[in-house]
Amino acid sequence: MVTDTVLEAELRGLAGSVPDPELPVLTLEELGVLRGVRVLGPGRVEVELTPTYTGCPAIEAMSSDIEQRLHEHGIAEVTVVKVLSPAWSTDDISAEGRRKLAEFGIAPPRHGAAAGPVPVTLTVRCPHCGSMDTELLSRFSSTACKALRRCTACREPFDHFKEL
Repeated sequence: MVTDTVLEAELRGLAGSVPDPELPVLTLEELGVLRGVRVLGPGRVEVELTPTYTGCPAIEAMSSDIEQRLHEHGIAEVTVVKVLSPAWSTDDISAEGRRKLAEFGIAPPRHGAAAGPVPVTLTVRCPHCGSMDTELLSRFSSTACKALRRCTACREPFDHFKEL
């Protein structure tokens, strides 16, 4: 017989493997928004999900995608609960998630930024050539959590996942 703990770990793996709808290069586990999975009874599961920021429009798509993934694996009733505390921060992005962001051409947020103040002037490494000589083009990019920057060395524009 499979214990609830083993089943919860398996279901967490399934839910965590769902790609982020705005950054499909990352899974929800790598992004750090999946907080927990609990078996409530036979065929009943509760998933805890923390949005990257209050009002994040992707949270509904994340919830729907998790529900679909778990339904496909025989879970009849999936409840996704939004957990707002503790709040998500960019420090919740895994090392693998940071690596994937950079590989995808998005400068990852600095690790540990949530522990202290974010400097007004921020030096961001270009994900294309590695230069630290970059400039801010726009505080917002394709999503509110990213800024648009350009490398002055290679002249390539790139997104920077802002520290929160």
